[in-house]
Amino acid sequence: MEVEQPDWLQQIEGVLESLNEGVLISDDCQNIIFVNSNLEQMTGLPRTEIVGPDIHRLYDKAEADFIVAQRELGLQAGHNRFEFVLPRKDGSRLPVIISARVVEDPDGRQFSIVTFTDISELKHAEQELREVNKKLEERHQEIQEDLKLAARVQQSLAPKSLVWGGVRVETFYHPVRTIGGDFGLVSSLDDHYLNLLVCDVSGHGIGSALVANRIYTEMMTQLRAGSALDAMLRQLNRFVMHNIGSSVFFFTVAAARIDRPGRRMIFAGAGHPPAMIAHAGAEPRLLESRSMVLGALPEAVDAEATLDVDLDAGDRIVLYTDGITDVFNSRGAMLGVEGVQKIVRETSLLPFNEMKKGILDSVAEWREGPPTDDVSLVLVEV
Repeated sequence: MEVEQPDWLQQIEGVLESLNEGVLISDDCQNIIFVNSNLEQMTGLPRTEIVGPDIHRLYDKAEADFIVAQRELGLQAGHNRFEFVLPRKDGSRLPVIISARVVEDPDGRQFSIVTFTDISELKHAEQELREVNKKLEERHQEIQEDLKLAARVQQSLAPKSLVWGGVRVETFYHPVRTIGGDFGLVSSLDDHYLNLLVCDVSGHGIGSALVANRIYTEMMTQLRAGSALDAMLRQLNRFVMHNIGSSVFFFTVAAARIDRPGRRMIFAGAGHPPAMIAHAGAEPRLLESRSMVLGALPEAVDAEATLDVDLDAGDRIVLYTDGITDVFNSRGAMLGVEGVQKIVRETSLLPFNEMKKGILDSVAEWREGPPTDDVSLVLVEV
C-alpha cells in the first residue's frame, strides 16, 4: 500500500534506517506511514504488509485492545513506554520495549514515532534466572529438611537430666544455629560410675556439628571400653588429628566421673573453662584444665591430666561451655569465669531444681542481645 510521506520524514529517513531499533511512524489517522528495515527484520514481514491501517490489525484481539489502551495513554501524555510483544510472520511474538512519542509537524499535524527494542535475550536470561532460582529454592528446601533432621540427630547428643542413686543431674543445651559444635554427655554405663562431660568444637554450623558427632561416637567407644579419662582425652586428640586433620577445627572438653556413693570424682579438662564445685552460697571451687585444647598438637594432654576430688553431701558440680562465659553486656564487658563464679555462688542457695534457670537467667540478663555461641550446661548435686 502506497502512503504519502511528509517532506520532513523523507529528510530523516536515512537516520531512521541507521538505528538499531525498529521504528514505526503513524499519522493522526492512525495509518502507518513508515517502517524502517530493522522493524522488517524483527517482524519478518515486508514493510508493504505493515504500512497502512493501524498496526493493531497484526495482533489478536486481547493484544490489540492493550495496544489501543496504551496508545490512548500516549496521546494524553504525549509519550509512553511499556513492555510488550511484536507479532512475527511465523506467528510467534518477539518481546520488546515499545517507546512512543507524539510530535507535531510545521503544518500542525500530529504523528506518533514508535520504537521497538528487542529484549528477547533479556527475557531469555530472565527465564534462565527464574529456572535457576527455582532450582536454588528447591535445593534450599532440601537443605532445610536435612538441617531439621540433623538438628534432631544432634539433640540426641544433648546431655539428659537424670537421677542416679543419690546423684541428681540437670542439663541444658542450645545451639546458636540450627545445629552447632557443642555436645554433652550424662551416662552411667555401669552401676559403679556416672560419666559427665561437655565438649565444645570450634566454630558453628554444619562443619562443627559433623566433627562433634564424630568425636561423640569415638568418645562413647572409649567410655564403653572402660578407658580412664586421661587415656580417653589422648585417644580423642589422636583421633581428630589423624582422621580429620584440619587446622580449622579444635575442641575443648571438661569430663568428670563420679563414683556410686557420690563422694569421689575424677575430673579432666582440656582447654576448657574451669568446672566449679559450689556448696550453699560458699565461693565455688574452680577445677582448672590441666591439658591444652585438643585436635591441634600431638602432646596436648598433660602427663597428669586428671584431678581426684572429694565431694561432700550437697555439693553441686557445674560443667559448661564458653557460651556461658563469653558473653558481653552493653558496655562491652565480658562476663567471664569470675562473673559465672559469682552467679553460681548466688544460685547455689536456690533449690537444686531452680539453679539451672537461675544461672541461665542471670547470664541472659548480663548479655546484650541474643546468644552468639552454642550453650551447654550440666549441673550435678550429690
